[in-house]
Parts: sequence; structure tokens; C-alpha cells
Amino acid sequence: MSIANFVGLFGAAAYLSAYGLLQLGRLKVEDAQFVLLNVVGTLAILYSLIADFNYPSFVLYSSWLIFTIMGYARSRSKGPSRRS
Repeated sequence: MSIANFVGLFGAAAYLSAYGLLQLGRLKVEDAQFVLLNVVGTLAILYSLIADFNYPSFVLYSSWLIFTIMGYARSRSKGPSRRS
């Protein structure tokens, strides 16, 4: 297995961990850990595309990275959420 493929699998694990922990209620969308897992996962998958470039995957994961960063910045600009 090439280094790029290993990094890509690590990225997929980070991505799936973020989603799984969100669904289990262990993380919230606003949590820095959720964002970190998404960003690390996306960057690792983008790195893995060096070995076998795929334009649709590049567009998908680049967009996902941009949306993740935008959403995190937006949630941070709103300040802490208030709950009843």
C-alpha cells in the first residue's frame, strides 16, 4: 500500500469518525473536534488523490473543506448558543 493510500484511509477514518460521533450525540456540529476531524479527513483524502487523481473527488472534497471552514467560522461568529 502506498503512503498516499494509507493517508487516504486515515482521512476516511477521520471523516467517518466525525459523522459517527455526531450521529451518536458525542459531538455537535459546533464542536471544534468535529470540525478538526472533518478538516483532517478532507486534507488527507485530498493528499491521497496525488497517487490517483480523480477530478470529481477533488471537487467534492475541496468543496467539503470550504463549507466546513465557512460553517465553523459562522458558528464562532454567533457566539455561544443559548439553551432553555
